[in-house]
Amino acid sequence: VAGLSDKITVETHNFVTDKEVAERHGIDKIPATIVMGDTDHGVRFYGIPSGYEFTSLIEDIVDVSRGKTELSSETIQVLSEIEEPVHIQVFVTPTCPYCPSAVRLAHSLAIASDKVRADMVEAIEFPHLANRYSVYGVPRTVINEETHLEGAAPEPLFVAKVREALGLMTADEVEQLMEEMLAQGQEIPEEPLEGEE
Repeated sequence: VAGLSDKITVETHNFVTDKEVAERHGIDKIPATIVMGDTDHGVRFYGIPSGYEFTSLIEDIVDVSRGKTELSSETIQVLSEIEEPVHIQVFVTPTCPYCPSAVRLAHSLAIASDKVRADMVEAIEFPHLANRYSVYGVPRTVINEETHLEGAAPEPLFVAKVREALGLMTADEVEQLMEEMLAQGQEIPEEPLEGEE
């Protein structure tokens, strides 16, 4: 990708010999890709962003370069009220057609708020993490280690789960919102993890 534009550069670091760089950016596993410009917005890819996730990489490069996203004004307002750190991990597989929307939404939240760090985690490359977080279908989003979301949720539900993780909404309130969205015909698609069908 860097060969296609003089506006994109790639730096490669060795996880062992460049340990201080990895620590500064919070990199705790490899392969890892950070998408950043002058500012590190907390956009991470753990595992190779291949298959459908290659689109996420390209779109993240564009959003990071612009320093803005297409999030709704309601979401921007919610993000402005966040006072605690939020860590979002979206587990994916390269063949999942639903995963890019979850990754893009998580990364958009990170770009829009310095309180949010968002990781795409390729479940097949990190089976120990997929097992730890009970990933049986993708996308599976884990927020602050404890709050989970199955499927490619629309923005209001995704943000509600972030609020739940921070104690700003109850699980019952989020469940009610999900039921309302499903009753209106909104879908939350997911696909089984390979070998879990």
